[in-house]
Formats: sequence, structure tokens, C-alpha cells
Amino acid sequence: MSGPHPGDDSSGPAEDGGVGNAHACCYPFSPVPLIPAALSKFLKQHSGPLTADLVLEPGNFGLGRVPRRLMPIGTTTSICGYCATGCQLKLHLDEHGHAINLSPQAGYPVNLGMACPKGWQALDPLDSPDRATVPLLRDAEGKMVPVGWAEAMEAFTARFKGLREEHGHESVAFLSTGQIPFEEMAFLGCLFKFGMGFLHGDANTRQCMATAVTAYKQSFGFDAPPYAYADFEESDVIVLVGSNLCIAHPILWQRVMRNRRNPEIIVIDPRATETAQAATRHVMLKPKGDLALLYALTHCILRDGRTDAESIARTEGLEEFLEFIGDYAPEAVSERTGMSVEEIESLARTVSEPGKRVSWWWTMGVNQSYEGVRTAQAMINLALITGNIGKPGTGANSITGQCNAMGSRLFSNTTSLVGGHEFAYPEHREKVAAGLGIPVEKIPAESSLAYDQILAAAEEGKIKGLWIVATNPFHSWIDSGRLAALREKLEFLVVQDMYYSTESARAADLMLPAAGWGEKDGCFINSERRIGTLKAVRQAPGIALSDFRIFRLIASAWGCDDLFAKWTDPESAFRLLRDLTKDRPCDITGIEGYEMIDRMGGIQWPYPEGSSKGEESSSKGEVPSANERRLFEDGIYYTPSGKARILFSPPAEMPEGADRDFPYLLLTGRGTSSQWHTQSRTGKSDILRKLYPEDVYLEIHPADAARLALKEHDTVRVSSRRGSLEASVYLAPTVRPGQVFLPMHYPEVNRLTHPSFDPHSRQPNYKACAVALEKVRQI
Repeated sequence: MSGPHPGDDSSGPAEDGGVGNAHACCYPFSPVPLIPAALSKFLKQHSGPLTADLVLEPGNFGLGRVPRRLMPIGTTTSICGYCATGCQLKLHLDEHGHAINLSPQAGYPVNLGMACPKGWQALDPLDSPDRATVPLLRDAEGKMVPVGWAEAMEAFTARFKGLREEHGHESVAFLSTGQIPFEEMAFLGCLFKFGMGFLHGDANTRQCMATAVTAYKQSFGFDAPPYAYADFEESDVIVLVGSNLCIAHPILWQRVMRNRRNPEIIVIDPRATETAQAATRHVMLKPKGDLALLYALTHCILRDGRTDAESIARTEGLEEFLEFIGDYAPEAVSERTGMSVEEIESLARTVSEPGKRVSWWWTMGVNQSYEGVRTAQAMINLALITGNIGKPGTGANSITGQCNAMGSRLFSNTTSLVGGHEFAYPEHREKVAAGLGIPVEKIPAESSLAYDQILAAAEEGKIKGLWIVATNPFHSWIDSGRLAALREKLEFLVVQDMYYSTESARAADLMLPAAGWGEKDGCFINSERRIGTLKAVRQAPGIALSDFRIFRLIASAWGCDDLFAKWTDPESAFRLLRDLTKDRPCDITGIEGYEMIDRMGGIQWPYPEGSSKGEESSSKGEVPSANERRLFEDGIYYTPSGKARILFSPPAEMPEGADRDFPYLLLTGRGTSSQWHTQSRTGKSDILRKLYPEDVYLEIHPADAARLALKEHDTVRVSSRRGSLEASVYLAPTVRPGQVFLPMHYPEVNRLTHPSFDPHSRQPNYKACAVALEKVRQI
């Protein structure tokens, strides 16, 4: 019999509804097809939209095969705009230069071809229907009405100038972000303080990184995370304190998994997090028992002489510390930590074993605490006395939260003077004035109030106007119910953001529509101090502008644009800021520009003028290992003496512990790797929304649930002294009896949290407060 063989789908017309010989030849004596022609076209088609999507073609640019509709004609790269891991993404471009898809960049020394779910879907939030496309101004009837940029600028300048004239230069403040390029951060801070003449501004990095900043400044003399991500792969002992790395920084967990030294992975956390379950040892201590535990470990190590004399010689304050630490024997802290003496002694031996590389890592479980600075410094002290700093696989290492929190720390011009300087030092003010070409008298000698102090001043009626840029404090701030009352005290609230739908934008008097990640150029700095570039690969919708362009409009409308004549575009601003860093620990004067940053696979600071050209990429595009550099290899710190300071204080009492009326201790943290902060962006992705629960849920131990007659998926009311919410019950033996857990991302959660702060860093204590639980009876 001639003709196609059975199963040959190349024959037969699909367009006219025929089933083709592939069906007929299975039954060679059948005169008619078994499947009616009207149905066969739905079962088999050689063309059409579904077929075109399923047929993959060579994508070029190292992309493998892609659907024809996603066939790029070019690519570019950009640093992801979510967390501070700083992954590089390869953006796939159409003929107009617009990004139509993306993939992780294989050769980048941070992510090595990997991305978390947020990175894979990074383009989704740009297409959301609630994008802010025009300025909105609240009219006399309280409605937000569209206006042009000219009218928006007139309202902005008239209202804020009026407040300054009537109430002085401390009557208006701004609250900024860790998620815009540092060129924009610097422009905002310099415009507000040097051009507009106000004093107070802070960034929401206060909510995530202020503790680490203060700890490093006090201990090392500068805000200097000492590590490279390579240290994850070169440690023998990795200690993660208050860090759910698997969920919060999944790509860094992948770096841990690349470690070939068979490391001991120790997680110190009250909850059996995903990371704790994957570790080799989980230390399930009592909430906020971390500082006492770290002091007990130090006590054991010093007592047994398991120290590094050379490293200790490069410290100061040891004598006083020896006297202090004598009170922290394991027996003295066993009850406070919930650990036995034997467990503490065993852990002390593990983290001080001679010849082993030990690295200490922490994130928000330490930073967001009423005593986070001293807890961070307790890890710094341990690294110093055991010699685990300045060497591969070592360090006391803070993992940053937001994508550009490190850029904010150096360049936002909030509580520190731009470029890693201090407002209080005349020589710093003179240097910055000369570098920016502005009169030195325009630079204030006083530092700004911190975030919580700005909001307190607004509550007291001292701050009358507030400008919120790319952040959402009406959702994210601790004890968030206070923000509604505070709003009534403000005479003028401006919110500048991508979306008109955020809790903060809905409260605004003036809403300025801003471009987002993917719609503007600039630089981020990641946790390991690596500077990377981001690119504009989409046009912002409507008449929305990049924050950089909005600041230029404001400078012109305010009448101070002559001070910022050189700030013509982000790269011009980058060169100004680069030159300001000369002779500072963060010196990057050796960077020529954006092209050099891209060519070298990102550049870690410091990179002063004259830095080795051997760090540049090879002709094959490979990034040499020298491009991952740690600090303090020479044992010299940034203090006046060149020595690191050993700092300490007795552990404080928890501001609000469980009691008879509120018998459970609430813990908060990251929910899933698909959620980010207030979900103003991740909530816009159809794919990401499918990867996490839509509504808030409460993790509770089964024994506690049984006592309250709660079953899985029941509704429970969770109440604190500040507010309440209703959540779905999730039975979780990963939390201890008497403790419950809520993911931080849902807007209700911060109605509960306790408004207490670290006295050194002013960072809020999000992690522990007392709550009561009550089953909600369904009608």
C-alpha cells in the first residue's frame, strides 16, 4: 500500500477540515473517516495561534528556541529590580527596542544564569491597568482629577513653598525608597536639601538596613559589608541568623548549594523555616534570644582560648568586653534562649574550630529588632576574635533587603551626606559643594530626623507636608493604623509612584505618575557592593516620567535648576557622584561609565582610580574571580586608629511579651519567594499570584489550634493592642506552641506590629509582639 505511514502527520489538509491520510491509513478499508470533519480541525491544525505558540524556532543570542511571536532581534541586560541579590537579566528586544521577554544572564558573577520567580516575571508589573499615567490633583470636593504636568508643578511648588514660608525649613519632609537608581536617589536628596532648602528626609531602607549600617559604622568606621557572594561557596561553617535565605534570597541559597566543602549550615531562628529545614543544624531558640546566645558563644570561645591573636590585635575594646562577657556563661542564658548548656557549648565549638572558615550572615530577623545593632555587632565581635574576617569564606555579613538599599546608604543624601560623607564635618560639606558646584552654605550641618521621627513630628503637627517617593508606608510602616490619623494632620501629601492604587497613593493630595523598573536607566548597588546598570526597555505609559525627569521639572518650577544644570541625564549624574567618592572607603573613581560596568560584569566598590585593569573581562567575556572582592584583607579598618571596635550592651527586655490578655507571640517574615513587600508589583503578575495564597493566613502549632478548636482553613481573628485582622488557619508544626506567624506582605499585618525601635539605628521592631486569637464563627 502506498502513501504515508500510520502516524505521519504531514499529510492531509488541516485548513479545510479534512482528517488526512494519517487517520484513514489506520483503517485502510474504511471508506469514510471515523472523526467528523467539523471536529477534526480542533484536534489537529498545521497553522493558527496555538500552533504558532507551540512551534519553537531558533531564538539566537544564546536563547535556544522560542515561539515566533517572542523572537527577539536583539538583547540587552539589566539588574533585577526586586531584592538586593542583584541578579542580571537578559532582556529580549523587538524591532522597536522594547522588551518582549527575558531570561537570566548566564555569565554574570552574581546569579550565574539563575533567577527566582520574581525575576522571571519582572516585566509583568509594567502592563498593569492601574498604572499611573497622568498627574492627579485632589479638588475642592475631595476628588482626584487628572491635570497636566504644568498644573501639577504649580500645585507642588505653591503648596510646599507656602509651608516653608509659614512654618520654616523643617515643616516638609520626604520619604524615599531603596528601589530606584542611586542617581535618582541622589538627585532627590540634593534637590530637596540644597535646592528647595528643606532638612528632613529618610528612605525606607530605614525599615530594612539601618541596623546593619549603624553596626558597621560603629564597628568598622564605615558602612562596609565585607564579603563577596563567593564566600557562600568557600565557607566550612555557614551561620544564618534570622535569615530565611531559601525564600527571601533564593539565588543566594543556590550559591550555598554550590559549596563543595561540605559545609555545616546552621540556622538560628525561632521558626523551622524552609532554610532551617534544609540546613544541617537548626537552632530553634526563643524569640529575641539571639543576642544572649551570641554572648554565650563568645564567653565559651574566650574562656577556652579558641581565638585568633593576630586578629584580636587589630581590635580595640577587648578589655572591657572580657569583663562584660564573664556574666554570659551558658548556664546564665539557657532559660532566655531555650537551649541547653550542652547545645550552647557544642555550637560554640563548631563556630570556632581552628582552621575552619566560618561566615556569619543575617537579614531582617536581626535588623528589624529593638536591639538589632548590638546583635549584629555580637556577630562582628565573633568574627573578629576568631579571625574570621578578610579571608575567603568568612565575615560578619549583612544581606541587604531591597535592590538598591546599598545605593541609598551611600547616595540618598538623607541621614548621611551624599557620596559616603557626613553632614557634621565641614570638610565633607566643602568637598561636596565643590564637587557639585553649589554654594557650601546650602548644605546643612544637621542630619535629618529618622523615618519614625519624621512621622512622629507629623503626628505632632510640626511637619505639615510630606513627599513620598516610590514607597508605600501606609501599608508597610509599623503599627500602620497610625498613618490614617497622621494623614489628617498633614496639609499637603504628595505621592510619586508607578500606580495610583497603592494605599499611600489613595491618600495623596497630589499623585505624580512615575516610570518603573524597565522604563529608565541608572545603577543599583547590591549586597556585596556590586554596582550594576539597569536599562530603559519600555516606554512609560501616558505622560508618566522617570523620577529623574520629574526631579528636573521640580527643580525648574522651584527656580533652582541652575544648581542642577549638569544633571542632564542619569549617566551625567553618575559621573558627578563617582567623583564625589574620591578618597572615601566607597571610592569608585576608577569606573569610566556605564559601558565599563557592563563590560566587567558589575564592579564592587571600592574601585578607585588606577585600580588593576586585570579585573576587566577577558576576550571570551568571562569574568575573572578577582571581580569578587572582600574587604579588610589587610586587617586595616576605617576607624581613626585603623582598628575594629568591639561593642556591646546587655540584652534588653522584649518591648511587648505575651501575657494573660494577649497570650501568643506573633512573628512576621517573608511568605514566599513570589511575594515582595507590599505586593504593589508582584500582585500585578498573573503567574506570581498563582504561587502564593491570595488572602492572609496564620501559621499556628497544631496543639494551640486544638485548644482553640481551630481546624485547617478556619477563620481566626488575630488581635493586638493596636488592631486586628482575620486570617485563614494553617496548621504548622514549624512554629512552637505559644507562637504564631503571619507573612508580612498583606496590608492587614502591620496593623498589629509594635512601634518600638532600636535606639542606635531607629529601625522598627517588626518581628515580635503579643496577640490574642479568637475563632470566628461562620454564619
